[in-house]
Amino acid sequence: MKVNKFWIAVFVLPAVLLFSSVYAVSLVILITTSFTNFTAGGGGNFIGLSNYIQLLKPGSEFLQVIKNNIVWVLLQTTLHICLGVVIAFILARNKWYKDVVRTIYMLPNIIPNAALGMLFLFILNPKFGMVNSAIRFITGNKSFMQNWFMEPKTAFGALTITWLPYAGITVILVMSEMTSVSRSLYEAAIIDGASEFQTNIYIILPLMRNIIGTATILAASNMLQKLDIILLTTSGGPGVRTTNMPMSIYRTALIENNYGLANAQGIILILLGLLSVIIIRRLYRMNENNF
Repeated sequence: MKVNKFWIAVFVLPAVLLFSSVYAVSLVILITTSFTNFTAGGGGNFIGLSNYIQLLKPGSEFLQVIKNNIVWVLLQTTLHICLGVVIAFILARNKWYKDVVRTIYMLPNIIPNAALGMLFLFILNPKFGMVNSAIRFITGNKSFMQNWFMEPKTAFGALTITWLPYAGITVILVMSEMTSVSRSLYEAAIIDGASEFQTNIYIILPLMRNIIGTATILAASNMLQKLDIILLTTSGGPGVRTTNMPMSIYRTALIENNYGLANAQGIILILLGLLSVIIIRRLYRMNENNF
């Protein structure tokens, strides 16, 4: 069949122009201004690597911010993904409780992050929150008042729990992939005497490698761009204990009016994202076939 290259170019051109105008040009501007002292009021003088040196020098707050992001990415790509996979396998068993579990578990995933953040602000409120009220009732200590989001020892964990258990996207992706597995594999496993647990672990789970890898990449990228729920609950505090890189960029650009430094942080965030994708793809061997 003869391919009309002219019409291919015509249909591809709008996408190329959109990418070039929205992403490519913006990326070039981001990179170039990261080497300047650019602010909303002017500036823009070339200062070389000064922004990067300031961000990455030993003892800087930004190193703690990077550490926070890395820890969150590790938690999200391990505990979060494992929980989602386990829930998917439970729901795939078609037991009587499947619909109940699916409804209860999926409900928080359809709530906007802003609403979820407000919900946890009430749940963990030091005065009338559900958690503190339960602790006061159980212990009998009526004066107990823990500010979970603002105490240095509890802020990181309290913020993490607002999103870590809700792996709805992973559940949906894994369950969708499981429906494509041929019934003959299940039947062959039963004939060979394999239990349901052995079938899931040794046959079905390895077939899910690519889709779990995809879900892991989505989870990591989500953690690298999360901002709204942090802004609503802790605002990155106390100090930078719960500050991630998007929150740090927000502060630097919109509060401190230092766009050159913020753009340098953005470049580091992009590089961290690319590194995460490369590592995940290699760990899951996503370029290889399942068989």
